[in-house]
Amino acid sequence: MNQYPGIFGRKLGMTQIFIDDGTVVPCTVVEAKPVVVGKRTQAKDGYDALVLGLGERKESRTSKPQLGAFKKAGLTPKQHLRELRCSAEHAAKFEVGQTLKLDELFQEGQIVDVRGVSRGRGFTGVMRRHGFAGAVSSHGAHEYKRHGGSIGTNMTPGRVKLGTKMPGQHGNHTVSVLNQQLMKVLVDEGLLLIRGGIPGPRDALVEVRGAIKRRGGKPAAP
Repeated sequence: MNQYPGIFGRKLGMTQIFIDDGTVVPCTVVEAKPVVVGKRTQAKDGYDALVLGLGERKESRTSKPQLGAFKKAGLTPKQHLRELRCSAEHAAKFEVGQTLKLDELFQEGQIVDVRGVSRGRGFTGVMRRHGFAGAVSSHGAHEYKRHGGSIGTNMTPGRVKLGTKMPGQHGNHTVSVLNQQLMKVLVDEGLLLIRGGIPGPRDALVEVRGAIKRRGGKPAAP
């Protein structure tokens, strides 16, 4: 489990920046201004973690148990909550009610992992879902141009094998993109510029952590 320092925020979209040699680098912009709303400790919960809140929610749309927990922490209700596992030493650096600052967690050039939910595409066929080529259009073939072809076997084993590529739900899955470079950290605006694309549509929630299988770049922040 990745327990490097991390944060969760909102994907705003993509932009591009120019580096020193004039190369254009496409970047995804992530807005991250979460507030610490609670902690998990080894003594009480069996593990260490920070509970982060993002966005505001009306009190009328918050359940009474949640509202009581927020008031006990001296905070307004938050729209989204996430638990991020971490070490006890890292959790001890932050207090409940504190807004996380990006320069305390990341540095430019660092290699990070990004996790989010991919865009849902609904029920799709095998050509879009798995990249099938489709049937040939010559030799009198008709009605089967976008079909997947045979899926079964004969007598042995006489059934459809598990994992056979077929039409079905496409997208809307948790996807992790590993070893992306952090191009810029804009502390005042609360923005991270991550090289390349990351999962999810605009306004999707994404989790950014120090890379667990990092290759090159700067090491993860302590």
